[in-house]
Amino acid sequence: MTLAQRAMERLEVWPDLSAGPAGCGAGRALRSAHSEIVHFHSDREVDLHLTLPAIQRFERGLWETTAVRLVPGSRWVTLHLGCEADVDLLMSLVSVALKAHQGGPPTDVSAHWAACNFRRVTVLPRAEAG
Repeated sequence: MTLAQRAMERLEVWPDLSAGPAGCGAGRALRSAHSEIVHFHSDREVDLHLTLPAIQRFERGLWETTAVRLVPGSRWVTLHLGCEADVDLLMSLVSVALKAHQGGPPTDVSAHWAACNFRRVTVLPRAEAG
């Protein structure tokens, strides 16, 4: 079982999340009542939907984490799942995302999938990332 599959299994049991196809058309998604939260694009690449205030709040730490890729202006953060610690980081960031989207109006999936970072970020394996 891949890291992404293990992460998806862990998150699918969270009461605030439900599974379905990703709005961008690539992979599976987990969504809350308010928004798509996570896109699992491959065995190792995951996009996480945060709000801009949440990204700004954690920006320094996100830039310093080798598993994370940020696209300026995007509300999505790309994570490369290379080890269990990256899965743990994903779990923490999903909690942040759920809290950040809580209380806001539900978003139209079709309006927000384009902001997903799929094919906008190149994630290299850690050995190649330097």
